[in-house]
Amino acid sequence: MNENSMNIQKKAFINALIILFVLLVVTGILTYFIPSGTYQYELVDGIKRIIPDSFSYTNEGNIAFYRIFTAPFEVLASDSSSIIIAIILFLLIIGGSIKVLTKIGVIEHFIFMIIEKFKDKKYVLLSVITLAFMSIGAFIGIFEEIIPLVPIMIILSKKLGWDTKIGLGMSVLATGFGFSAAVTNPFTIGIAQELSGVALFSGFGFRFIIFLITYVTLITFLIYHAKKIDSSSVDSEINFEYVKPNKRSLLFTLFCLALMITSIILSPFIKFLQDYNLILIAFYFLMAGVGAGLLSSLNNKQVFKTYLSGSLEMAPGVLLILLATGVKQVITISGDMDTILYFVTNLVSGQSAFVVLIGAFLLTMFLNFFIGSGSAKAFIIIPILNPILDLNLISRQLGILAFQFGDGFSNVFYPTNAVLLLALGLGGFSYSKWIKWILPLQLFIIVLSILFLYIGLEVSY
Repeated sequence: MNENSMNIQKKAFINALIILFVLLVVTGILTYFIPSGTYQYELVDGIKRIIPDSFSYTNEGNIAFYRIFTAPFEVLASDSSSIIIAIILFLLIIGGSIKVLTKIGVIEHFIFMIIEKFKDKKYVLLSVITLAFMSIGAFIGIFEEIIPLVPIMIILSKKLGWDTKIGLGMSVLATGFGFSAAVTNPFTIGIAQELSGVALFSGFGFRFIIFLITYVTLITFLIYHAKKIDSSSVDSEINFEYVKPNKRSLLFTLFCLALMITSIILSPFIKFLQDYNLILIAFYFLMAGVGAGLLSSLNNKQVFKTYLSGSLEMAPGVLLILLATGVKQVITISGDMDTILYFVTNLVSGQSAFVVLIGAFLLTMFLNFFIGSGSAKAFIIIPILNPILDLNLISRQLGILAFQFGDGFSNVFYPTNAVLLLALGLGGFSYSKWIKWILPLQLFIIVLSILFLYIGLEVSY
């Protein structure tokens, strides 16, 4: 593995930095043209929820212009500061651990074993890996946690004769699509069904069919592009040389990996794991990186120096996270978030059932630009959406499906999504190239989502 493969590479970083800065400024300027307003909120079981039909204008005025530029740092003292800080620490810990595991040859050993087994069945391997990443998004609700695996998948893709795009496609793109084509995702389906008074994880069958169709769509897209690369490749021979890890380092890494997988699988059923899984996964990687390093041929000083180097290489990603969350912060502190929500809900109210559904889908997709957390959007949208669904004789189950589609697919499209930017940065892949590549797929999946909603309406889902 290239020593610099975990870097947030310079060109990709500058590209993302410019895009986010422009978005931050444009969003800040737009708030001067939107009147501030607010809904009333209530605490139910310790959870802050909107009271429908409680909106009122506040006329608080615009925020000071300088706060557009301080917003990315104000998020560190906002209501969502704990999760932002957790993601930043997660990133730095993972960066150090992957650097150590790379240096002692553990990661490339795993990749070598996979290639040896599947080198004559590359497309089977691509299909299996894509299905695995989609499944953890769809069934467990994992997204941020796959960041450490992105550079590994990129390296695997290149060793199999493909490129960075395919590595990103079978990891972050697959997870994002799985997160939206969710079957039992506790962070979107689970919370939305609880807020709607719908039996937990009911409606499984239709969602599972949607998951399978989405998987077929994505894997067809990836195989098509992988074959284009294969057909244009002059030399498809796979050459693989790497530092061989010692047995103790390898076994300790496998032990830590087993702990992590067990934690992820059990998280939908154990509340403690749901609340602290990100921290626990970071801890498992910390154990693996430092522990395997100390058990290797490296001395203590070399291990900690390598770990620190890996963490520092991820530091530019912290700025991208702050800028991405700063866009949402500008909308929030200006008092315009609730106003936008009020305008859109009024727009669809009283329309036909299908129009209301599409409105719910587009509203969620719009808010996803500013609010990355699926559970946070559920608490904002679902209490307002439920009465509108009831008035239009639309099942709340179908409304949840519209929310689900709007929440997930755009995660791998919007430049305000920190996970996407970090994944692209790790691969040295510019956001503009990414958009050009997946735009046809995104447009197709939007049409497919609308078709699923129409079918759901027709069959009284």
